[in-house]
Amino acid sequence: MKKLMLMRHAKSSWSDFGTSDFDRELNARGMQDAPEMGRRLVAKAMVPDAFLVSTARRARATANLMVPELGFSVENIQFKDELYLASPAEMLKLIRQTSDHVQTLALLAHNPGITELTNRLAKTWINNIPTCGVAVLQFQIEQWQNIDNHAELLDFDYPKRVS
Repeated sequence: MKKLMLMRHAKSSWSDFGTSDFDRELNARGMQDAPEMGRRLVAKAMVPDAFLVSTARRARATANLMVPELGFSVENIQFKDELYLASPAEMLKLIRQTSDHVQTLALLAHNPGITELTNRLAKTWINNIPTCGVAVLQFQIEQWQNIDNHAELLDFDYPKRVS
């Protein structure tokens, strides 16, 4: 059995219109939300064994703020250029290359790909995974290469969600 945590980067700043999309920083809310979501995941005992992250500045910053809360070493994050604005197919390609020793994989990237991939794999309809949102999917598989669209949506959380 494998778990996949699909995460969207935290809220980013639009204050400098001269900054490229790739280089946008987190805003104050984003810097607050990322560690909070890490704490929520720990409280639910949802901690990854491996972490794949887009190389975009806002995604890197989200991961760097979140992983200490998860007890995950920043040095063990795998930053992947391919995850910047990746399509669901591009994300699936990376997921399928994951070592089978990994039981819970976190993938932190961007919309619309994160929302589309969640909906495709879990056969659900989430209109939009908000910034810093996390969807946790479970698959009845032993090998990541066998990932399919028969996932169970175990959890869906985001900073503004009221429990």
